[in-house]
Parts: sequence; C-alpha cells; structure tokens
Amino acid sequence: MAELGVNVDHVATVREARKTYEPDPVWAAAAAELGGADAITIHLREDRRHIQERDLRLLQETTSVRLNLEMACEPQVLAIALDVRPAQVTLVPEKREEVTTEGGLDVAGNADHVAKYVTQLKEAGIFVSLFIDPDEPQVEASAQMGADAVELHTGQYALADDHGVAAELGRLHQASLAINQTSMRLHAGHGLNYKNVQPVAQLPSMFELNIGHSIIARAIFVGLTAAVREMKHLIS
Repeated sequence: MAELGVNVDHVATVREARKTYEPDPVWAAAAAELGGADAITIHLREDRRHIQERDLRLLQETTSVRLNLEMACEPQVLAIALDVRPAQVTLVPEKREEVTTEGGLDVAGNADHVAKYVTQLKEAGIFVSLFIDPDEPQVEASAQMGADAVELHTGQYALADDHGVAAELGRLHQASLAINQTSMRLHAGHGLNYKNVQPVAQLPSMFELNIGHSIIARAIFVGLTAAVREMKHLIS
C-alpha cells in the first residue's frame, strides 16, 4: 500500500491571511498523524506565502513521522534545509506569480544546476526526491544525478476531462515503469483528491502519495483526523 504524505501548507495559508497565530500547521500535523499520515509535507517557498521557517523548525522537533520539505533550487532555502536536516527534501519548481505549482521541475534541461542541490542535500544525509512531469527524459536525468526518488506531477491527470483522463493515466503508468527500472522510489502528487486518487495509488510500485488541498478542504467539514483516515482508506 502506498504511504500518504499530508501537506499542511493550506492550514498556514489561512493563518497568513490574517497574519496571526492560528490555525497552526504544527497542530494540524499532529491531527494528521492521528489519522494515519505516514509523512508530513510542507513547502517553504521563497516568498513565505504560507509555511514559515518557524513552522519547519517546530515540525522537525515534533513530528513522529517523516518530514518532507518541498523547496525550490534556491540558495537561502537550501541553507535552511542543510541546517534543519529534515528526513526528506523534494525539489520543486517555483514562480512567485503562480497560485500553486504549475508543472514539474525541468531536470533534463537544468541538470548541472539541479545536480548541485541534489549533491549537497545527499551529502548532508537527506533523502532527495525530484518533482517531475511524467516524461521519460526527466526520469532518466533524475536517475543520472543520483536522486533517491521522483514524484510524478499528477496535475494534468487531475485536470483531464473524461476523454483525456485515460491518456494522462497512461503517461503516469509509462513513467512509473521507467522509474521501476532504476533504483529510485516512485512518488506522486498534485491535484489528487477523494475521487481520482485510487488509479494513481495502484500504479506499479507506488511508494508515496503527497496530498494537501483536498484533505484540508475535506477537514473543514469532518475534521482533519477523519479526513486523513478517509484518504488512507481509499489508498488501501
């Protein structure tokens, strides 16, 4: 069964809307763990629009499951990651004008730049995943630079209409087969929800799904612990 990483960024989004102290993503992480989360995922963006450095440091001290830090290839955030040393770092693309991550990291087109970050993080003993589109050249480039895992961007699958969803799932399936020919672990995430998660969870050797928005949205009505339990049930 695939593991579930619960992204608590949107709890911090609500807090930052009022620039106050609540709701606290650290409390959210504890509730997610009670629901069965296998990892807690946060994205420390360069513009600090939701998660703050304080959140990262407290979560590193308080989570009993794996902490997965999403970050761009940006020197200041790298310095923080090397100081805190979370169990896992997932390198993602980042643009200030975007509402949320719009696509995968172009590992093949920026191999030298990305490899520098992969090397420094791995030398610090951090497990490194790369967030990429489900394209075989990106898989090959990720493997060549020694990434421990790749997370397939499932955004196009999540947005596809009834006519396009099979094709997008096919792309994810082909990419998963390519990943399984390497030593890298298979992860996936972005836009996954209670209606579309099961086909992705069933991809060959799927190890980890990272899901945030749909779980936090569901939690408004049923509570976060229950929302995580429901997602875990669907994955299994």
